[in-house]
Amino acid sequence: MRPFEEPALSLGDLDAEAAGRLIAASSDVALVIDEAGVIRDLAFGSEELSGGDYRDWLGKLWSDTVTIESRPKVAALLREVGAKAPPRWRHINHPTPGGADLPLLYAAVPVGGKGHALAVGRAVAFGRDLRANAQLQQRLVAAQQAMERDYWRMRHMETRYRVLFQVASEPVLVVDAASLALEEANPAAARLLGSAPTRGGTAYFDRFEPDGAAALRDLLAALRAGGRGEAVTLRVAGAVDEQVVTASLFRQDKSSHFLLRFAPARPALERADASARGLLARAVECAPDAFVVADFDGLVLAANHAFLDLAQAVNEEQVRGLSIDRWLGRTGVDVDVLLSNLRQRGSVRLFATSLRGEFGSTAEVEVSAVSVPDSDPPCLGLTIRDVGRRLSGDARASRQVPRSVGQMTELVGRMSLKEIVRDTTDLIEQLCIEAALQLTRDNRASAAEMLGLSRQSLYVKLRRYGIGEAAASDGEQPEPS
Repeated sequence: MRPFEEPALSLGDLDAEAAGRLIAASSDVALVIDEAGVIRDLAFGSEELSGGDYRDWLGKLWSDTVTIESRPKVAALLREVGAKAPPRWRHINHPTPGGADLPLLYAAVPVGGKGHALAVGRAVAFGRDLRANAQLQQRLVAAQQAMERDYWRMRHMETRYRVLFQVASEPVLVVDAASLALEEANPAAARLLGSAPTRGGTAYFDRFEPDGAAALRDLLAALRAGGRGEAVTLRVAGAVDEQVVTASLFRQDKSSHFLLRFAPARPALERADASARGLLARAVECAPDAFVVADFDGLVLAANHAFLDLAQAVNEEQVRGLSIDRWLGRTGVDVDVLLSNLRQRGSVRLFATSLRGEFGSTAEVEVSAVSVPDSDPPCLGLTIRDVGRRLSGDARASRQVPRSVGQMTELVGRMSLKEIVRDTTDLIEQLCIEAALQLTRDNRASAAEMLGLSRQSLYVKLRRYGIGEAAASDGEQPEPS
C-alpha cells in the first residue's frame, strides 16, 4: 500500500461524516473494529451486499462472523493492526443463511489519533467482494476439467484407431489429398507391397504396374474434383492376383486426405460363383411356384414370373420396391405376423393366407419363407404356392360346416366371428350325434336318450346334417328343433 504524500494538506479538513463516506465508497464492505475485535460499525459500498442481512454483525466479535478456517486470518489481521505493521490482504469467508459462503478480501488499517480517545485502538477493515472472482475460478476449473475429459477422450479414440489400423487384415493407405504423399500404411499394406512404403513421398506408386498406377492417379484426381470415383483394378508389380482399390475422401485438421483400401479380386472364383448363382436364379425364375425376395421391412427386391402371374403384374419393375402386403394376406395383420415369425425363428412353413391380384382376383396360397440375415443386404425369401385347386372341393371353400378344428381355425379372416361360432356349434353338434349313433350301433332311440333329445328332435337334426335316413316307421312326426 502506498499512502498519500500529504494527507494533512489534502484531507485535513475532512470531518467524520465525510471520512465515513470516503471509507464506504472505497470498498464493498467496511468494518470498524475496536481493540477487543468487536465490530462497532459497518458500511457497504456495494448495493448487492447492502440488501443482505449483514447488520446482525454489529456488536459481535469479528471472528464469530467468519467460517472456522478464516478465524486464524482474522486474528492475524488484528495482530498486524496492533503492531502497526503494513496492511496485508487476506481472503476471509463469511457464512450466509443461504448456505454459500460470502468470500471477501480484507485489509485492516488502524485509525484514531490526537484528541479522539474513543477511537484509540480501533481499526477499519476494508473488504472487497470476491464472488465474481470465485465464479470465474469455478468456470476456469470446469473448463480445465472439460478440456481434460476431451483430451483423454481423444487419446482413447486415437488409441482405438491405432489398434484397429494395425490389426486390420485389409491393406489400408492414408494419402494426403493435395500432394498424394503417403501418410500412413498399416502392416497389411506393407505385406501387400512387399515392404513398408516410405512416408512423405509418392514412391508407393512405383509398387504397382504402370497401367494400375495411372488408373489410381485418375481415381484420386476424380475423387478430389467431384467427391466420387469408381473403384479401379490394379496389380502389384511381380504379383499374380489383382487388387481392387476403393478410395474415400475425408477432412482432418483443415486438410483433405484419401483413404485407400485394397481387396483381392478373384476372377475365377467370382465367375464360378456367378455361374452357380446364375443357374439357381434361372431355376427359381422358371419355377411354377411364386418366389419373392424382400427386405426385412417386406419391400419387394425381386420376384419370378409365377409371382407376377398371381399378382397380375406386367413386369418385375411394377412390383419392385412395393410392400408385399399389397398382394399378400387376407387381413392387414397376416404379413405382420409372417414377418415377425421370420425375424424371431428364421423360417416359416405352410403359412396359409391369400394373394390378391392387381385386378381383383384372389387365390388361396401357402407361404414357406426363410430369413437370410447374413446376405448383403439382409433379405427374406418367400415361396408362394397356389393351393386354390386343392381347396376348391373342400368345405372351407364353400360355406359348409368344416370337418375339423384345423379347418375351423383357418376360417379366421374369411368369416366373421359370429359366423365362425355358429359353424363351430354346428360342427360340435354333428360330431356328438355321429358319436352317439356309433356307440349305440345306429340305434336312434338309444342315441336320442344318450344325447338328452327326443326322437323327433334327433330326426330333425339327422336330416339337417344329412346323417343317414331319418326313420319314421313309428308314425311320429318330428318336432321342430
